Amino acid sequence: MATFRLQGSKVLAVDMTGDAVKAKNGSMVAYDGQMSFKKMTGGGEGLRGMVTRRLTGEQMEVMEVRGQGTCWFADRASEINLVNLHGDKLWVEASNLLCTDASLRTGTSFTGLRGGATGNGLFTTTVEGTGQAAIMSDGPAVVLRVSRDYPLSVDPGAYVAHQGNLQQSFQSGVTFRTFLGEGGGEAFQIRFEGEGLVYVQPSERNTIGGDV
Repeated sequence: MATFRLQGSKVLAVDMTGDAVKAKNGSMVAYDGQMSFKKMTGGGEGLRGMVTRRLTGEQMEVMEVRGQGTCWFADRASEINLVNLHGDKLWVEASNLLCTDASLRTGTSFTGLRGGATGNGLFTTTVEGTGQAAIMSDGPAVVLRVSRDYPLSVDPGAYVAHQGNLQQSFQSGVTFRTFLGEGGGEAFQIRFEGEGLVYVQPSERNTIGGDV
C-alpha cells in the first residue's frame, strides 16, 4: 500500500513500491523513479460512475498513478489533511478530494437537501475501505467531533467532509450571518447528529442560497 506523508501543509508526498493511487487530474507537481499516469473514466468508477456524475453535477476528474518512487501532489496551494480509513466511509465534496489509495472505493451518495445549499447537486463523493485519503481545504481545516449529546450545525459554504455514524439534516431560513443581520437571500444550515467527525474550512465557497 502506498505511504502518504505531508511536506509542509500544502504538498502531499506519496511513496509507491509498485502500487497505485487515484489523484485529482492535473494535481501531480513532481515525481522521481518510474511512474505511469492514466486518466480514469467517470472519476474512477467506470461508465456507470461517469453517467451518475453527469446526472448529479458532481464533478470529479481522476488519474491513476502507478509505479516505483515518490510522487508529489498539490492543488492551488490548498491545505491538505490526511484521513485514515479502517473499513469505514468518508463523505467529501468532489472539489476537496486530492488523492486516495487505489484500493479505496469511490462513489456518489445521495445526501438530501444539503447539496441544494452548496450548489453541488444532491449528491456527494464517498470514499470507502481501508487506506488513506488526502482532502483539501481553503485555509487550515478544523476537525470537529460530534457526539450524541453535542450535535453540530455547519455553514454549508464551510463544509468539507465528514466521517462516522452521522445523520444530516438540512435547515432553511437561518444561518450564522442571519443572526448578525448580514444575510442575504435564502439561508441554510447543515445539522449533524450522532457520533463522528466533521471537517470545516475557514473560507466559505459560493452557495446558491445567497450570502450564507
